[in-house]
Amino acid sequence: GSLGSAVSERISMLPLTHNADSFAYRPERLPAGFSSANESWGWLLEPAWSGRIALQSDAAIGALDAALAVQGCGLASFKDIGNLSIEEIDRLAEILVRKQREGHFAAFWSDDEEAAQLMLSPRIDIQSLWSPTLMHLHRAGVKYRLAVPREGYRAWFGGLSLSRHAKGAVLDAAYAYLNWWLSGWPGAVMARQGYYIGNPARSRDHLSSAEWDYWYAGKPAREELPGSDGEPLIDIGETRDGGSYQQRMGHIAVWNSVMDEHNYLVRRWGDFLRAGRAAGRGKG
Repeated sequence: GSLGSAVSERISMLPLTHNADSFAYRPERLPAGFSSANESWGWLLEPAWSGRIALQSDAAIGALDAALAVQGCGLASFKDIGNLSIEEIDRLAEILVRKQREGHFAAFWSDDEEAAQLMLSPRIDIQSLWSPTLMHLHRAGVKYRLAVPREGYRAWFGGLSLSRHAKGAVLDAAYAYLNWWLSGWPGAVMARQGYYIGNPARSRDHLSSAEWDYWYAGKPAREELPGSDGEPLIDIGETRDGGSYQQRMGHIAVWNSVMDEHNYLVRRWGDFLRAGRAAGRGKG
């Protein structure tokens, strides 16, 4: 629990931004028999959405979403969904390859802009998303809902570590940068993108009471709220999907992590992505 020069199995890190992610969908295109009161990761594998689904392309993230979906719809179960065994990875890959060959997934995205363009297109009705993408959709006036899956969110956190090579003035500058991130203003900017910060109390001083109530307390917006660029983003009366910080971060199914068998997961995830291209050539 302390910093030191001795080599250990742990890294020292200043935790900063974090969030609870799930998937978004267009409520007006909800298939018959589906209800927003019973949202599940399993929806990403439901035949009713087939051909209109997009996933994140990176194995470390997309595979977790896919595993939650596989387990959510009862196709398989996993002992530890955040650290799959080789056998479990094979089982997941087999299911996904089969679905891919059937044309179940329409697209894969790698960044926020690409995800936003997919959700803005008429061919995608449901997809995994990150918070900045939701801000794009807000601006475009697209009606969407960020699901609160009954299984729980996929959560993540990011932070900063110091290099052991940093010395003298460089080390002082590095510590100054860490302290800047904790100064309050950066956390307020992150909040306006839908992210949380490790020391929210200090960021609260840089948010209006209406902003704090919307982003952290889960209350309806009392006034028009700005985005991180200072331009209007949230309309009066809007409520953040999932509720307050405590509600959202208290409903986690799995945290992003690097699995013990990450390299194998990447190889099998590649098999899954290639299966779609192969199916497309076959149809041609």
